[in-house]
Amino acid sequence: MSKVQWKPGTMVYPVPAVMVSCGISKEDQNIITVSWTGTVNSDPAMLYISVRPGRHSYDIIKKTGEFVLNLTTKEMAFAADWCGVKSGRDYDKFKEMKLNPEKSNVIETPAIAEAPISIECKVTQIIPLGTHDMFLAKVVAVNADEQFIDSETGAFNMQKANLVAYAHGMYYELGNQIGKFGFSVKKKKPRKRKDGSPLKG
Repeated sequence: MSKVQWKPGTMVYPVPAVMVSCGISKEDQNIITVSWTGTVNSDPAMLYISVRPGRHSYDIIKKTGEFVLNLTTKEMAFAADWCGVKSGRDYDKFKEMKLNPEKSNVIETPAIAEAPISIECKVTQIIPLGTHDMFLAKVVAVNADEQFIDSETGAFNMQKANLVAYAHGMYYELGNQIGKFGFSVKKKKPRKRKDGSPLKG
């Protein structure tokens, strides 16, 4: 097996394609689609988004110090792409994409009602990196759509939600589950005969 060396670039894929809602007043409310995002800490729960300073949402988030990270579904893929290529300076993205702003529980910025999970965040630090600035943020609330919550376990069914991922300019629907955390080291149950005695070999 051989590999070809390329110049340094962004090749950590797939990544989420999330819609970030921002702005407190009706006039400032906007949606920006980002893929440079992820978890950075467990306790306290923290995440980040990286945004170009020239984007319309950048100044809004910097001014308010908060945003909502909304996961996207297969049904939201068109809106996610549109909100990523159009500017909030020129369009009311909620109106154009027929999305509904939903009141958040902790912060003033609205979530997107159609999103299966909306994560309310408060910015703790802004780190200039080059083309993008990183907004480090503390998660202050997570809101999950009840239709995707398992009534028995209380867990969120990611597969049922039809979440979307992004890889090198393309959007993808997430596929089938192939394992769960720790499956590689889980001990196999011993095989038994009908009478309950163990099978060897």
